[in-house]
Amino acid sequence: VQLVESGGGSVQAGGSLRLSCASSGSIYGTLCMGWVRQAPGKEREGVAAISPASGKRYYGDSVKGRFTISRDNAKNSVYLQLNNLKSEDAALYYCATLDGEGLYWGQGTQVTVS
Repeated sequence: VQLVESGGGSVQAGGSLRLSCASSGSIYGTLCMGWVRQAPGKEREGVAAISPASGKRYYGDSVKGRFTISRDNAKNSVYLQLNNLKSEDAALYYCATLDGEGLYWGQGTQVTVS
């Protein structure tokens, strides 16, 4: 499985971005897909996750009410809408998927907040 993220960039505080993650395989049968971020000098932090089959969502406390995860099973893609961005949201955002064979990661997309 290969995951390719896109949509990162540089925005001012209060701005928005939409991250995309395209999988090379079908996402419907996966256990979950999600986003994890890592800022310099900090540990990786779970941001959001979604079950492609049920649509059930999970959010980290620091992003609840500001970020929204969604999926398009037909496009084998997951999205993360980032609203009201804060300086502490700046990080490298990774897409990840967990299926019956393992955990897979994308290369990451950078989000910078000024």
